Amino acid sequence: MFNSNTFIFYMKSLLILLLLVTTVLSSGAQKVFDFNGQCQQAYNEIISLKLGSGQMIINAEKAKNPSNLIPVLLENYIDFFTLFFNEDPAEYKNRSSLKDKRLNLLSTGPKNSPYYLFSLALVHFQWAVVQIKFGDNWNAGWEFRRAFIQVRDNETKFPGFLPNQMYRGAMQVAAGTIPDGYKWLSSLLGIRGSIENGMTNIRSFLKSQDFSAKLFRNEGIFYYCYLSYYIENNKNGVLQFIRDEKLDTKNNHLFAYLGTNLSIHNQQAEQALNYLDSRSDQPGYFATPVWDFEKGYVLMYKADPHAKEYFKNFVQNFKGKFYLKDALQKISWLYYLDGDMDRANYYRQLVLTRGGAESEADKQALQEAKTSAWPDKLLLRARLFSDGGYQREALRLLHGKSANDFNGEANKLEFYYRTARVYDESGNDDEALRFYSYALSAGASRREYYAARAALQSAFIYEAKKNYREAIYWYKKTLSLKDHEFKNSIDQRAKAGIDRVENLMKKK
Repeated sequence: MFNSNTFIFYMKSLLILLLLVTTVLSSGAQKVFDFNGQCQQAYNEIISLKLGSGQMIINAEKAKNPSNLIPVLLENYIDFFTLFFNEDPAEYKNRSSLKDKRLNLLSTGPKNSPYYLFSLALVHFQWAVVQIKFGDNWNAGWEFRRAFIQVRDNETKFPGFLPNQMYRGAMQVAAGTIPDGYKWLSSLLGIRGSIENGMTNIRSFLKSQDFSAKLFRNEGIFYYCYLSYYIENNKNGVLQFIRDEKLDTKNNHLFAYLGTNLSIHNQQAEQALNYLDSRSDQPGYFATPVWDFEKGYVLMYKADPHAKEYFKNFVQNFKGKFYLKDALQKISWLYYLDGDMDRANYYRQLVLTRGGAESEADKQALQEAKTSAWPDKLLLRARLFSDGGYQREALRLLHGKSANDFNGEANKLEFYYRTARVYDESGNDDEALRFYSYALSAGASRREYYAARAALQSAFIYEAKKNYREAIYWYKKTLSLKDHEFKNSIDQRAKAGIDRVENLMKKK
């Protein structure tokens, strides 16, 4: 028969059972940030652009340690690289919803961990970069602001957690070089940067032997190289750094891309080709048409007829908008140099309808496609040779020529600029400065970028000579030129130059 004692016994038993279940559930729900060996292995695979194997290791860790939140962060890395390189709108649509889900998951982690704010900031930062790629600049600005503030706050709470220095440094530099055209945005977002402080933070991070710094070091190297190359204008120094550090450009495809891309921009087509052809062809690496784009540039500079096919492969397989117009312009140029005007015009017309015009190179390609004018063939060949580092071949084409040998003011202006660049890259500073001055005089009031770039290159020469007052003059001259092509990117480098030189003058 049921009695009160029996009832009390069952109630106590039920209460104990509920307490046990609650304890088990709560212990299972206790989230952690454990960057253990398994996660480190996954991270290193992802940073090498072996995204598939990285995901497999993440899956194993999630099954083994479902409370660990580091796999959530690592999966965002995979999305970041996938969207950054391939820009597939379908992938962007599918993966965008994951951002808030990951942020919500990471927010459940222990707030007394240095990875709490750091992981949130990292997700915001990576999505800011991705959103810029997809033209969502407004939301990208707010994502950047959130990342900026969270890393700053995390550095205050955990000054010994050195990865803060890597990201805070990178964001300080980026904020310190925002072009005038976007100053309204930085003011609205309340972001202030410093190139000197940012680079100091990154260098300090790279020099550290702390475990956390060594863990993220390859990622820090990637940021350092790009920022030092473009913002500090330390081109040869960065490429020497890549060699001195013996970066694994064969098995780490992110480093292969780094070496290739910077070598191309530093007029070293042969070195870029070596990085491209030496990277591992083992299965498992992230596939991206960007490799075809880079190879097309290298072969174009070498006057290799196969360049067209690599650019075509990029145009056919790339799902994004960045650099499509640029690639189509290059195909049209190559057919034009071959004398095949039907195909040259066909690809020029595609420039009008394919891709976006967010990048400076795409804007220039679109502007040219809207005209009926074609570049002077001799100047175009000289440009391509010079851009690839083949200065002797470029100078051979220009030798004995003067501005009077070219029709139209635009071609005369380009002759001055191209000749100056060849002398500049050959180390003949006096002749370079002389022809840069001609280009500035002839093009100061024109839309072409030659005059502004001539002033910028003159500043670089004077800075290298440690004639800092003259360098400042030419950097300011660069900024004073209005309404020309590539203004934002040229102004950004001029502003960085002023900041850099003023700091050098203070230290004298």
